[in-house]
Amino acid sequence: MTDAKKLYIRTYGCQMNVYDSERMAEAMGAAGYRQTDSPEDADMILLNTCHIREKAAEKVYSELGRFKPLREANPDLKIGVAGCVAQAEGEEIMSRQPMVDLVVGPQSYHRLPQMEARVRDGKKALDTDFPVEDKFDTLRNRPKARRGPTAFLTVQEGCDKFCAFCVVPYTRGAEVSRPATRVLEEARDLVERGVREITLLGQNVNAYHGEGPEGGDWSLARLIWALNDIDGLERIRFTTSHPNDMTDDLIAAHGQCEKLMPYLHLPVQSGSDRILKRMNRKHTAESYLRLIERIRAARPDILISGDFIVGFPEETEADFRATLDLIEEVNYGYAFSFKYSERPGTPAAERAQVDEDAKAERLQRLQSLITRQQRAVQDSMVGHNVKVLFEKSGRQPGQMVGKSEYLHAVHVSDSSLAPGELASVEITESGPNSLGGRLARMPAA
Repeated sequence: MTDAKKLYIRTYGCQMNVYDSERMAEAMGAAGYRQTDSPEDADMILLNTCHIREKAAEKVYSELGRFKPLREANPDLKIGVAGCVAQAEGEEIMSRQPMVDLVVGPQSYHRLPQMEARVRDGKKALDTDFPVEDKFDTLRNRPKARRGPTAFLTVQEGCDKFCAFCVVPYTRGAEVSRPATRVLEEARDLVERGVREITLLGQNVNAYHGEGPEGGDWSLARLIWALNDIDGLERIRFTTSHPNDMTDDLIAAHGQCEKLMPYLHLPVQSGSDRILKRMNRKHTAESYLRLIERIRAARPDILISGDFIVGFPEETEADFRATLDLIEEVNYGYAFSFKYSERPGTPAAERAQVDEDAKAERLQRLQSLITRQQRAVQDSMVGHNVKVLFEKSGRQPGQMVGKSEYLHAVHVSDSSLAPGELASVEITESGPNSLGGRLARMPAA
């Protein structure tokens, strides 16, 4: 019996790319590959790329350059590029970097085994189609392995919003929701394999409108309630959401659904109505703030996180101050903030750009405010009990690390704990990026 071929996957970007990489590994597992953590050991290297960050394509070429010595040492090594950069730059990648053997977009990775077979025959393979067949359905009969206590589950892909700064509609396509039956089937499978917390993923996840078991579309709230009934599933989360799709039933679910965690990532991007209009966000700062009020009325202890773009084209100091004012009013527990950078092919890339020094200075001010808010929220947890789902060993002997219901990282030194246990923890200390505590009672069943 021959040894299994080895596959190395390097993943960039969002949680959906993490999910996609897992599915790629499972697809290639059916073709005789097993994963390795070392590119030096690999028979195939796959870069699963993200197009959101600045100069994403150039970073891919730089990364490919680092693998050149491995290819020279092993001419049989195969190298592939997957994900959103692959979708946007497919033929260019092939022509600019000849050592790349295959390029596959995020909607076509279920075809990887066939593409790998072509590559092994000495041919190049390029697939950036938006295929008719359901990639998720194609991968249903994959090899199954024991999983950790948490998992991502994609339920929706693509976006119809066409924000002026975003490439997602061009790289992931139009909004498509998976049938509810398929999602529930995969969720049950994950729970059977050891998963206790599932995070539902979508570029615009709260726009979910998958076909229900008896026809008609289900909302995300209805899907969450169905997941709530799965024995052994303890926690449900979802990300990323658009303010315009926070429906009444989804807001109500935050206050009523026991397994839906009190954490919501709800990007706003700017606090200036002028900039929001130029971004094509189709909401105002005031409508966002009133939405936050409604959500907190349903679930008073909910922790809100957000996204912010600093230095969007034509942003003035007054526009930026409006963003700081909104942040002050919301009081975020987390936030992710970035300097605007052009994405070729998007409307915002053609507009007058803000000076880079001004962008950097504004980003520093915004992140300073967010850091103060985040630290104050964490400090307020000291002396309170939280429920922690433990995921892995910590850095110290006997230490275990997990996440609270509010998504805070929590570490506890207790040799009785194991991954997958859910326990009540009294928080005793607050660090820059995590909380420390001690067991308040024995781990929950």
